[in-house]
Amino acid sequence: MAAPPASADAPRPAPPPLAAGDGPDRPEGKSEITCEDRSNAESLDRLLPPVGAGRSPRKRTTSQCKSEPPLLRTSKRTIYTAGRPPWYNEHGTQSKEAFAIGLGGGSASGKTTVARMIIEALDVPWVVLLSMDSFYKVLTRQQQEQAAHNNFNFDHPDAFDFDLIISTLKKLKQGKSVKVPIYDFTTHSRKKDWKTLYGANVIIFEGIMAFADKTLLELLDMKIFVDTDSDIRLVRRLRRDISERGRDIEGVIKQYNKFVKPAFDQYIQPTMRVADIVVPRGSGNTVAIDLIVQHVHSQLEERELSVRAALASAHQCHPLPRTLSVLKSTPQVRGMHTIIRDRETSRDEFIFYSKRLMRLLIEHALSFLPFQDCMVQTPQGQDYAGKCYAGKQITGVSILRAGETMEPALRAVCKDVRIGTILIQTNQLTGEPELHYLRLPKDISDDHVILMDCTVSTGAAAMMAVRVLLDHDVPEDKIFLLSLLMAEMGVHSVAYAFPRVRIITTAVDKRVNDLFRIIPGIGNFGDRYFGTDAVPDGSDDEEGGSTG
Repeated sequence: MAAPPASADAPRPAPPPLAAGDGPDRPEGKSEITCEDRSNAESLDRLLPPVGAGRSPRKRTTSQCKSEPPLLRTSKRTIYTAGRPPWYNEHGTQSKEAFAIGLGGGSASGKTTVARMIIEALDVPWVVLLSMDSFYKVLTRQQQEQAAHNNFNFDHPDAFDFDLIISTLKKLKQGKSVKVPIYDFTTHSRKKDWKTLYGANVIIFEGIMAFADKTLLELLDMKIFVDTDSDIRLVRRLRRDISERGRDIEGVIKQYNKFVKPAFDQYIQPTMRVADIVVPRGSGNTVAIDLIVQHVHSQLEERELSVRAALASAHQCHPLPRTLSVLKSTPQVRGMHTIIRDRETSRDEFIFYSKRLMRLLIEHALSFLPFQDCMVQTPQGQDYAGKCYAGKQITGVSILRAGETMEPALRAVCKDVRIGTILIQTNQLTGEPELHYLRLPKDISDDHVILMDCTVSTGAAAMMAVRVLLDHDVPEDKIFLLSLLMAEMGVHSVAYAFPRVRIITTAVDKRVNDLFRIIPGIGNFGDRYFGTDAVPDGSDDEEGGSTG
């Protein structure tokens, strides 16, 4: 999209900026804040555009904060900033890449504020905001000393790890998980912990050097330059560094003249010519924001894909895959199925017999784990040629909420088993599964993973859960998908996409109706187990969809 700079004034007041500056947070030349410094900071406030009343100043010493939830709350809704919609087709491969927006501009130009305004105006639930501040290079000891004395140039392209930026953005566009470094600006170093992010409908990448690398430019579908008056940017830096970082006016101005201004003139301002849209006055230009949002919406419409509809028509009339194992339908097993499928069964009986089936299912699944020969000595002093588990560890992962009902059965038969959780719910408007939350144990890639959900109809949610495990480097042949009841469609979908995943269940039903409910089915397992009301459309999906 090529458009002239959007410079018309907005007919409505702009939202207050969420952050005065968005360059590197570097407390160079720390000193005690005096009353005079505070007075100077307050005087500088009067030079800036008005900021919303009651908004506390941003204080940040690291590029990421582990305590911050992966969402952005507005007055009307919540936008998830760590998640991924189901971009995978019936073959288990991604169909379309995410739409990547680059936001460039000088330090303290308001890039982060513009990014958040775009996120709110887009009205899409899945957005990732990636900051260039996270990708400063690891400094040598000599560079650390220079930084401590305000003599290291953080506003130069060489200060950034472009190789890591490019590889991270490529993976996000492909829908893969990435680990983003957490940079500590007080010590000018990366922290030991890294933050995990997932792709989304839209990726917004912002930074002062966002357009300074040719390869990086090729990854951006849309390039926006935030053009803010240099006096405003300087005042923002002064206010920020004095009030939040304990620096004096002389030190801030010295650094600005030595590094910040020359870098802007040489490296940043020239990149304005590659931008598709230039946003004068930053967050104050709502006309430009509207133009950006309209274009992004048109691009997202081209990326729409109905996963469930595709799965419904794929792989039908095929024989059930060899990776499927169904618990033998003994009179006992069939009797328990009769009880839990009966709509008149009380909740107490439903829970009791479901738990019995879960225990049998878990025991059956453990027989597929690798075992090796081992010799032990009995109390009578005799050798016994036995078997022992050949893996490192077993981890259970439940798909919330119904999958967590299988955790007690797993704990009962696997001593010291580790448990992880994944929350996948169906979007009531699109009918598609969406990843909302996950918590997985460390080093899960070394384990055999038992993935648990009580019912699987189309397999869309199960496929997304398997994708999450693969993103965490769990080998496909170490994943065991367990479910009390599955539809043939779900079996085929999962097996076709992931032919080495072992699928284990107590029964397979033939059909799925137009609402993707298993027929004859078991009803909404979570509602029957927890005693909650059914979802409005009466679908089989947990709380709007964790059992697809």
